[in-house]
Amino acid sequence: MPQSVDRALDVLDAVAASEGPVPAKALARRLDCGLSTVYELLGTLTARGHLVRTPAGYVLGYRVPSLHHAFQRQMRLADEVQELLVRARRAVGVDTYFSTYRDGDIAVLAGTAAAHPATGGFTPGRDAAAHATAHGKVLLAALPRAARLRYLSAAGMRAITPRTITSPERLDVQLRQVRREGSAVEVEESVPGVACVAVPVPAGPGGALTAISAALPLADFHRRGDRVTEAIRHVAAEAAKFQGTHDISRSTGG
Repeated sequence: MPQSVDRALDVLDAVAASEGPVPAKALARRLDCGLSTVYELLGTLTARGHLVRTPAGYVLGYRVPSLHHAFQRQMRLADEVQELLVRARRAVGVDTYFSTYRDGDIAVLAGTAAAHPATGGFTPGRDAAAHATAHGKVLLAALPRAARLRYLSAAGMRAITPRTITSPERLDVQLRQVRREGSAVEVEESVPGVACVAVPVPAGPGGALTAISAALPLADFHRRGDRVTEAIRHVAAEAAKFQGTHDISRSTGG
């Protein structure tokens, strides 16, 4: 039974990672799984609304958005925070995101981006490479040293691009600067040709560790990175107002 659950989740992940409909035979090849098994799993996922069958193949079903809304509800993400991200994107024209540290993981909870963002974009969910992202650096900088080392030990520091920092010592130097300046900058460490900026959301004692970030093409960053940083500082200050009343992201400690 656990193996079939794993297989079903593999199918769901494979469909989610595709740019368009995926035929059953393609899924069987991709997952190195028998076609009859794949059809059985597809039938179950389709019946439960997680997938939809089209003439060209399988796509995500209408159950998926409800799962995302449930995720945001459980994380106590205030609607006002999403609205702030939308307003920020309209004001400065860049993709904006809201992230948190939770139970030893760093995750993106919400974001606003174009359908095909020039920056590649982040999708809501766990960020397994926080050492290479601006929001990750802000959250890592706020963690106690022991919690930060546990995270880096578990997640690793793989090189995503030639500019990714993979040395704990170099990262420590950068995180000290993040704490001094109250913001983080990441240039082509996660995606070539893309820069990100991030700031922490002010929180009271025991409050959740959260951050607001923005991603923009490198040339755009050099032209107006400072303006974008100031814009997301304003968003973070506004988001902090909802932290006490809505608990926009459950505190997990370190």
